[in-house]
Order: sequence, then structure tokens, then C-alpha cells
Amino acid sequence: MAEPIRIGVIGWGLRGGLAALANRPDEGVEVVALADPSERAQARFREKIGENVFLTTDYKELIRQNLDAVFVLSPDWLHEEHACTLLDAGIGVYLEKPMAITVEGCDRILSAAKSGGAKLFVGHNMRHFAVVCKMKEWIDEGRIGEVKAGWCRHFISYGGDAYFRDWHADRTRSTGLLLQKGAHDIDVLHWLCGGYSETVSAMGGLTVYGQIQDRQAPEDHVKVEFRGTWPPLSLDKLNPVVDVEDLNMVLMKLDNGVLASYQQCHYAPDAWRNYTIIGTEGRIENFGDAPGQSVVRLWNHNLQKFSEKGDEEYEVPTATGGHGGADEQIVGEFLEFLRSGTTSVTSPIAARQSVAAGVAATQSVRSGGQLVHVETLCSCLAEHFATG
Repeated sequence: MAEPIRIGVIGWGLRGGLAALANRPDEGVEVVALADPSERAQARFREKIGENVFLTTDYKELIRQNLDAVFVLSPDWLHEEHACTLLDAGIGVYLEKPMAITVEGCDRILSAAKSGGAKLFVGHNMRHFAVVCKMKEWIDEGRIGEVKAGWCRHFISYGGDAYFRDWHADRTRSTGLLLQKGAHDIDVLHWLCGGYSETVSAMGGLTVYGQIQDRQAPEDHVKVEFRGTWPPLSLDKLNPVVDVEDLNMVLMKLDNGVLASYQQCHYAPDAWRNYTIIGTEGRIENFGDAPGQSVVRLWNHNLQKFSEKGDEEYEVPTATGGHGGADEQIVGEFLEFLRSGTTSVTSPIAARQSVAAGVAATQSVRSGGQLVHVETLCSCLAEHFATG
């Protein structure tokens, strides 16, 4: 019988449940170790996983625990350090998105994976969303012809509570919300449109939450939640530093000539993503993004009028589990990737390119909308990861 796969975790916070999904002793996979500076987080980990686990406040101690892989679920600005250290040691990594908060950080992670010979997997779970998968299926089937344009509108009703009451609001720790939140949507646009951003131009600003003066005191213990305070200006106890944009609008030209746009608002009254993809023979669009509560519609006949439901409609079935079952799927994909090295739905290159586009867009926002070229990836890394 093969030795069990031993898994460690860095950071038992909001995404800790993701690593818990990998604990499958009956399938020969065991989560056995955690590095987290919080005693409370360590206690929650022991309660969830079991008593016979290794706990430490120093993530480097994980290197000596004979681990096959580690879930890096730490805050974004620590991704680069944690991933590079593990990859240099030859330990496989599941890295939560965004890959890093700089393009240079992403490239150092890729270089560490290449030189250390370790497996690197980045958790872009939206590629497993049923809505996105149906749109990708219709595109690949040629239902809308050759893709020429794509855009996404992202309404984030919980933006204030989730991103302006903790470190996300501080650009030194996040760069901006076109990475933490936008990396998902930019990656989906890249995937559906079949290319990567080459040039971007963007505008945005701190248009609402910058008006709020109430800030956390050192003694405050504010729980960050994915709920919406309404109206947005009634939000209190913001992070001591608030200097990232709460509204962003990005235009992108992809390397295959497709034009795309991404719009993000962190104080909308509702919460969902709306993707539209237009090709030479039709268009597709989703309405809602939650399983059992959303549809994808296809228009591929010339009607000369508005047609609400289009020519075809796909109702997304109900599903259980985190993010509509996408978390379970991506963890399963990661474990299979560990075992056999099979090609995954996402890739480290795609993850890097979503960050690179987000960084370039953020630079454009902060320079008044100037056109910015997305940093290219060196050919040696591109070739290495293109071949698996």
C-alpha cells in the first residue's frame, strides 16, 4: 500500500475550510500540520482535524515534517515568502489566489518551483463554477463563433465589511483590490476569451469609503465578515490605513486581439458577477452566479429586437459545498495533480497573468488612466510550465 500523502497548512483563517477538504484518510491523504501564529486558530485546527497534529507558529518548521504538500492560505503579502520557501525545499504547494501582490513576486514563485522541482498549483476555483464552465463549454463548441469581446461587471455588496476593515485596505499589503478580488474575474475573462492581457487602461478611485473617518483603535477586535452594511457610509471601524480603490473600471487588449473590460464596485447593494462574451456568431451572458439561482443565455440569431431569454437558456442546477461545490472540485483536482501530475484546469502561468494584468491596471488607475503594458513572462518559465 502506498504511503499516505501528508499535507500541511499555513494559515487557518477564512479559507481554512479549503484545506480541511483535503483531509481524506480513507483515500490516503492526511492533513497533519499547521503553522499559524494564533493560538485560537491552532485550537480550531485541532478541533476540526484531530488531536494528533503538529502545531507551530513558525511556518519554516513545516519543512521538517516530511510533508508532500502545503496549503498556503496566509494573507496575500506573505504568499511569495511562504511559497518560495516551500518550493525551494521541494515541497508541493497549493497557493491561494492571488499568486502574489507583485509581478516580481509571481515570477520568483515560478522560478522557485522550476528550480526546486516541486509541484505548484494556484487556487483559481472560479474555473470550476458551473456558470463559468457552461460558458466555456459553449465557446469551445463554437456556439458564438470566434470570440471578439468580453466584459465582466462585478457587484460586491459586502466589499466594505470584507475588505475595508482589515489589511486588504492597505496597498502595501494588497497592492489593490484588482488583485485580491479582481484576480478571479480577470482570470475568467482570460480563460473565456482565450488570451492574456497585453495592454490595459483603467480608471478608479476611493469614492465612498474614503469619506468614513471612523477607524479601529488598537484595542478593537473587528470581525471581518462577508455581509453588507447598508448604507455603505454607515460602516464603522475601518482599517487604520485605507488607501485602495473601492471602484475600478478596466479596459484590456488581449494578446489575441480580443478586447475586454472589467468593472468592480465595492458598495453595490447586491452581490454577483455578470459576464458577457461576444463572438462573430453570437453572444452569451450569465444572470446570477450561484447554483440553483442563475442562468446562462445564448443569442445566436439576428433578431433586430431585444429578446430577454435569447435563443437558448441553461439553468444552473443546485449544488452543495463551498462556492457552489467549486472548492471540493478544486481540492480534488489538486490531490490528483499531486498524485499523477495530470494537467489541471488552471495553471501557474494563468495565475501569474491575472496578477500581472491587475498590477498594470492598478498602475493605470493611479496614473490617471494611462495605457500600461502588462509585464511579459520570460520564455524559460513560460516554456517550463507550458509543458507541465
